[in-house]
Amino acid sequence: MRGLLRALTVRGRSFIAAGAAAIVCGVLIPEADLVRIGALLLVLPLLSALTAGRARYRLSCVRTVSPPRLPAGQTASMTIRLTNVSRLRTGLLLAEDTVPYALGSRPRFVFEGIGAGGSRSYTYQLGSESRGKYTVGPLRVRVADSFGLVSITRAFTSTSVLTVTPRIIPLSRPPLGGYWLGDSEHGRRSIAASGEDDIAPRAYRTGDSLQRVHWRSTARYGELMVRREEQYWRNTASLFLDTRRSSYSSALFELAVTAAASVGVHLAGEGFEARLVTAEGEVPRQGSFRDTLLDTLAVLRPSRAVSLEAGTQALGTAGGQVIAVLGDVPPAQARELAAARRGTARGVALVLAEEGRGTDAAQVLTGAGWRVAVVSDAARLAAAWQELYRGGADRPAGSGGLTKEAAHG
Repeated sequence: MRGLLRALTVRGRSFIAAGAAAIVCGVLIPEADLVRIGALLLVLPLLSALTAGRARYRLSCVRTVSPPRLPAGQTASMTIRLTNVSRLRTGLLLAEDTVPYALGSRPRFVFEGIGAGGSRSYTYQLGSESRGKYTVGPLRVRVADSFGLVSITRAFTSTSVLTVTPRIIPLSRPPLGGYWLGDSEHGRRSIAASGEDDIAPRAYRTGDSLQRVHWRSTARYGELMVRREEQYWRNTASLFLDTRRSSYSSALFELAVTAAASVGVHLAGEGFEARLVTAEGEVPRQGSFRDTLLDTLAVLRPSRAVSLEAGTQALGTAGGQVIAVLGDVPPAQARELAAARRGTARGVALVLAEEGRGTDAAQVLTGAGWRVAVVSDAARLAAAWQELYRGGADRPAGSGGLTKEAAHG
């Protein structure tokens, strides 16, 4: 009963007060008709509360968010479907969804009475300029009667999760042929193309393709020689992100996350077998590299680590290119990072710094044979990425040099 009384609106409470006053006056006068009117005014809100209370427990709510993951600055669609699973028609439904402040204001919408077994849907847009993982919901529904005397609120338990990833800046594929992704359209390169199968070619057999003839061995042995069955390896890369708080200002840290997301999505799209490594070590894969990358970067916060030791150790456990996104790295730590590159694997770095400022890390990495670009804002990221690989096919793996971006800050 207390719950029903709390559900009364101002109008409903006014009806009860007026009804009680009419009954008292009708008894004191006495006037039977006044008592009847007072009884009607008193009972009507209570009957409305009982009717609304009966309907509120017979609603189901289904939520759908599309897409569940999106870059910052874009919008997703949230669809809420209410179904009346009772045999009675509901009253007026006033709904409000619980939306975090970063995603916008709370949407409010009205459903007219829903018949038995019927349903109503409502779709609204939400998005954020700030990355993160947001819980949307639960939905709160106020069941109101036709007279506006009662408003009973029900909160559903179901919620939705919207992941807002860093902004993704499209990066073009440098026209470098085999240096970048190999010769096949699926992002694979045969070992034959890199010379590793040249060690033990075999004699030509009838039916062998002439495209597999190994002319250097043919000249050496005086008979037609062909490459053995080609083995394939997927191009591999380690994407390293310096996540230490001491390396960035707040704005540069967000730029670093954006750069890492953009590079990682580009690698995934080009067919790389990649992994994400931070200052605290390798990030375990949960599904595909792209999903792991975006889910991790959506909620990434600056770490309190003071060195890159855990990250550089992780880099040393796998081959392939090393692509680093760095902030203000001391020279000694830059040398540790440079040493983590294995063999003749390519090493490239995007060093983030304020406009007009050079960095010691860029000089150290360049001297160690890395290609380096210094970037100060997101608008220059795509150009810096293109510059990192421009002419790279003609450069030996051990050569280096500041790119134009690095030289001019």
